[in-house]
Amino acid sequence: MAINVDALNDFSDQLAGKIVLDSVMVGNTAEYMSVQQNIKFREPLNLAQVTPYFQGGDAVSTPSGSAVFSQRDITVTKRTAYDSWNLQLLTDKYLGKMALPEGSYEETFALMEQLSGDLVRKSQQANDDFIWNAVSGSVFAGSTVTPNSDGLKKLISGSTAGVVTPTASGSADFGAAINATNAYDQLAQGISLVDVNVLDAEDLTIFCGTGTFQTIVQALTKQNLFHFDPTSVERRGNMMEVPFPGYPNVKIVGTYGLRSSDRVIIGPASDCVIGTDLLSDTENFKTWFSIDDDAIKYRLRNKLGVQIGHASYWVSNDLA
Repeated sequence: MAINVDALNDFSDQLAGKIVLDSVMVGNTAEYMSVQQNIKFREPLNLAQVTPYFQGGDAVSTPSGSAVFSQRDITVTKRTAYDSWNLQLLTDKYLGKMALPEGSYEETFALMEQLSGDLVRKSQQANDDFIWNAVSGSVFAGSTVTPNSDGLKKLISGSTAGVVTPTASGSADFGAAINATNAYDQLAQGISLVDVNVLDAEDLTIFCGTGTFQTIVQALTKQNLFHFDPTSVERRGNMMEVPFPGYPNVKIVGTYGLRSSDRVIIGPASDCVIGTDLLSDTENFKTWFSIDDDAIKYRLRNKLGVQIGHASYWVSNDLA
């Protein structure tokens, strides 16, 4: 008699399979910009400007010049991520055998290290998104958070007095989207609009989205301008960075926060200040086991806000 296996399901060894986590493009704008800590809600960014005035003559006794002190407020927004994972739901699944300890009191989870690492990466990605795209008073996409202040994209735009834009400068060249043909000329034109006082700044930076960054690298490689070396593209703090040919003090940085935008922003990175309570709050979180409901819980909370010191130091093409 032949063997009859019609009543059996096909075998699938679920315990032998790997747990594959999402791939995450982590943004870390704080790697480039200044950070001001210990802000609970709002603190001033104190600015000082001294201007000498030279007088002629043999005996000068009239005070001249100026010392001007001003402030720009950094207002942070409180953001909290919280979840609860009931481990009892896993006991009758393959994950119960794979990831839970022996016995009926499951208080830990073998995959916590991997899940915690994924949680940190995704929270850093969300932080970078918030730093760039927050709009004061408007609920932030994918959350219930209402920002108390604008992010960098709106802050460094024509909506802030002093920021240089193609409209304000009369330059139409820098107002077009970057493509493989115009990339170098667009960026060079943008740099020509930078305030002369920061034109030689060591941290003069061109910020753009990851898609625009790839277009720029392809364009520079194709044109081979100044013997451009495509292997000079680096990762720094999970951001993409490459020197701008012909300008030894200028770097191009592709950011996650501008990933779906044609916006290009140029200025000294240290003039941007990211406000927070503790810098470690952007990657640390609390986890605990609650015996009351058989669940592992986590809470991740931080405060974030941004401000620029000198609007006139910044250039934006003001594209969407």
